[in-house]
Amino acid sequence: MENQLLNLQADKIEMVLAAHKASARVWGGRLTPRTVQFHLAPAAETKIAKLETLTEEIALALGAPSARLTRTNGTLSLEVPRADSRFVTLAELSRRLQSDAQLARALAVPGTAILGLDAEGVPLLLRLPSPDVAHVLIAGTTGSGKTELARTMIASLIENQKLRDLQIALFDPKAHSFDAFAHAAHLLFPIVREPAETLARIRRLVAEMERRETERSTRPQIVVVLDELADLLQTCGSELEAQIARLVQRGRSAGFSVIACTQKPAARIVGSLVKANFPVRLVGRVASADDARVAAGIGGTGAEKLAGRGDFLLVASGQVIRFQAAHLGAQSVALPTQAEADAPGFRARMMANLRRVK
Repeated sequence: MENQLLNLQADKIEMVLAAHKASARVWGGRLTPRTVQFHLAPAAETKIAKLETLTEEIALALGAPSARLTRTNGTLSLEVPRADSRFVTLAELSRRLQSDAQLARALAVPGTAILGLDAEGVPLLLRLPSPDVAHVLIAGTTGSGKTELARTMIASLIENQKLRDLQIALFDPKAHSFDAFAHAAHLLFPIVREPAETLARIRRLVAEMERRETERSTRPQIVVVLDELADLLQTCGSELEAQIARLVQRGRSAGFSVIACTQKPAARIVGSLVKANFPVRLVGRVASADDARVAAGIGGTGAEKLAGRGDFLLVASGQVIRFQAAHLGAQSVALPTQAEADAPGFRARMMANLRRVK
């Protein structure tokens, strides 16, 4: 984006805030693939709560669909979607990671999945077997990129993990979300689509978990992916909820990880199962602040104001990391150049990302 346009937008932000007696100065910012972040320095008498109430007025002044106030590492920022937003493809991101021997080794650790790029353009990975991860909830409305993110994680696992180290169980009640993986060698059994079969297969997975517990076995790593968790729970009833609860409560020590997707993160539907059992949340745009709180496990994330189409928050151990999910389509965002990737600190930041969420 041109500096002239960014300066004009910064001036408009300051004018709107001054007009509502909530003075603040825009002192810098950052461009991400999907958003523009304007860093704010509020006047001494300006309260953060007052700035929160003015995000809609600012969005209107900028001609943007929304605006969101965020705070990261002590920096207060106003975030608005870019009109020229771009995307990152899994293929490009994988090539970048594989070009570095250390990063390629990190990616080959069983259960390590690619998520996308963080706000600084650094690759973000998730190591599922880690004690701080184990199970992951992906939440977001239609259009948030929820299922696409799940597909990205599955594809990266299949591409980079050996069959002897990892197997995958896919549950697809929509009957089309995971078709691309129907013939993958890593599948533990064919993709499950019917409710009755779902319950039977989950029972067998729980039995396998219990067998491994007895034998103290953790290999191969088994990743269970459930699309439309809320719909499955409503269709299959309390027995399925009880079986999944056993799997997520005891599965990590037996080499099981669960990735569950839902577009209905309301507490009355998934709250009791999700609350204590999914330490990592990948939250896309949701319908309301209440849904954002349930999906993220904490309040104030602003997930209801995300841009959608792969714009996500990773919430883990009290940290919130904004990232753009990689996808399997043709469009892409320019990744760091080779010179940038070779520069001191790039690899360290990428490995630090992995440590933050493992």
